Amino acid sequence: MGQSIYVHIPFCAHICHYCDFNKVFLENQPVEAYLDALIEEMRVLRERQGDVPVRTVYIGGGTPTALTSFQLARLLEKMHMLFSVQGVEEWTVEVNPDSADREKLAVLHEYGVNRLSIGAQTFTPALLQEIGRSHSPESVKRAVETARSVGFTNVSLDLMLGLPNQTEADFSDSLEQALALGVEHISAYALKVEPKTIFFNRQKKGTLPLPPEETDVAMYHELQRKTRAAGLVQYEISNFGKSGYESKHNLVYWHNEEYDGVGAGASGYEQGVRYQNIAPIQQYIDAVWEKGVPRLQTHRVTRVEKLEEAAFLGLRKREGICKADFAQAYGEPFTTLFREPVATGIQKGLLEETHSHIRLSEDGLLLGNEVFSLFIASLEDVDE
Repeated sequence: MGQSIYVHIPFCAHICHYCDFNKVFLENQPVEAYLDALIEEMRVLRERQGDVPVRTVYIGGGTPTALTSFQLARLLEKMHMLFSVQGVEEWTVEVNPDSADREKLAVLHEYGVNRLSIGAQTFTPALLQEIGRSHSPESVKRAVETARSVGFTNVSLDLMLGLPNQTEADFSDSLEQALALGVEHISAYALKVEPKTIFFNRQKKGTLPLPPEETDVAMYHELQRKTRAAGLVQYEISNFGKSGYESKHNLVYWHNEEYDGVGAGASGYEQGVRYQNIAPIQQYIDAVWEKGVPRLQTHRVTRVEKLEEAAFLGLRKREGICKADFAQAYGEPFTTLFREPVATGIQKGLLEETHSHIRLSEDGLLLGNEVFSLFIASLEDVDE
């Protein structure tokens, strides 16, 4: 199957109003010391796991392209030295349009990165300002053009819906502009107001004018219609790709497969244990050099948890859960283990069953969290 590695770069040139990921302002941060520790954590990982062929890599953040081209080259060169990446199928780097200059993108391409995920979010200038983004719609277009000229043939754009003051027309226009760029993949996420964000504080004060639920629903239906018309296939609740351009790394998560996470605040899933790294940067750096493994917490996944995770992660995929594959992987039929949640979901019109699969219905796609909650704590009698 091959190894999948997530690498976290926590630095940003600015902080967006909705973001709750582990990130800090780039200025005055110990970037070189962080890269030293990150490379050391990867060295320890390689030592622990041995020479395993790497299938997917995802470098996220933060803003990986907040690093200089020299720093990016150093990181990627060390990864080539430490891991068997010659046969990597998908190597993604998240890109901010503002920092997607030709030199950096050329470095990424030269070292084997073959997929870019560009954070567009919206093409409405006023909304970009509202959410704290520093780029312009034109810089997104330039980033895609630069990526193409450097040699990238797999480009994904991130969009957001349900933003403060966003109208259905705003979203429709952004979607049309994104599709006009001919990208291979679009991820479109509904805004979720998270604690410890600027938006969370504004919501508490009553100064966050979010669209009504029916507008969010209309935006999502528009997303489905327009991506389908452009030849993109919905393969997950929020993800749409041309055939063959589905994100292989993200499918590792949705298939409930194991992966390694390195960097401050990164999560991983290795040999039945889920873990999370220490998030504060200096504490992470200190822990790497003191212990080699900078864990904040580890948790051995029980059989019940593994089954529940397989259910709600698998149902995120548009095809849903293959009944034959599930029975082979876990030893029991999905519809036997989860008889009640499946029956309830079908009765509410949120799930549908075909000969081979259980999947979300069209209504279920809009109410995924309600469906997933049916599967949590529903397996008290399963043997460990």
